[in-house]
Amino acid sequence: MARYTGPKSRIARKFGEGIFGADKVLSKKNYPPGQHGNSRKRKTSEYGIQLREKHLAEAAFLEEAIAMRTLCSIYHVPLIINDNVNVALQCGADGVHVGQKDLKAGAVRAIVGEKMIVGVSVRTVEQALAAQAAGADYLGVGAVFTTTTKLDTEAVSYDTLKGICGTVRIPVVAIGGIHKNNISKLSGAGVDGVALVSAIFAADDIQKECQLLKQLSREMVFAK
Repeated sequence: MARYTGPKSRIARKFGEGIFGADKVLSKKNYPPGQHGNSRKRKTSEYGIQLREKHLAEAAFLEEAIAMRTLCSIYHVPLIINDNVNVALQCGADGVHVGQKDLKAGAVRAIVGEKMIVGVSVRTVEQALAAQAAGADYLGVGAVFTTTTKLDTEAVSYDTLKGICGTVRIPVVAIGGIHKNNISKLSGAGVDGVALVSAIFAADDIQKECQLLKQLSREMVFAK
């Protein structure tokens, strides 16, 4: 998952110019001045982990989250907890991600304060603008393709994805059914990165697949 970092963003303050300690490239986007700094942003194309456990008891979720936090710290990889703000705070996660049916972004920001990264799932321009105004640091938009990971989601069209990317000042991550054979179809939409599940874990060689997906993601993000 790729995100830009600006001099005033929570992401930049937490991880520096290279959020994941990776090589940095200059974003092709000209972000207007705003809450995230100057018009040209540095961005990275590296990794972050989101831990999602919708059907696990909270105590077990917290135990898993603490173990994951320890592992992520070793490799300097940001850990984002899906939905559960309490678990995110207790395990010392770098951020929390919420959907439209979860706790509202403004309420999350009030609870976690200014240091924690807050991500929000959106499907429309209106939702995207509302999340940005409420203090979100990045947006997850999808499902952009058919997915088996979340069965209760509806597709977001390419035009809607592009409209969201062209409207907000914060990074946009595409999610849902993305794999090596369709990632290029997102070129030109203006997304800052992708979130992947099945594309990675269904691979025979996960490391090799991640390396390929990383390269394809870069090519897609910066395609002319």
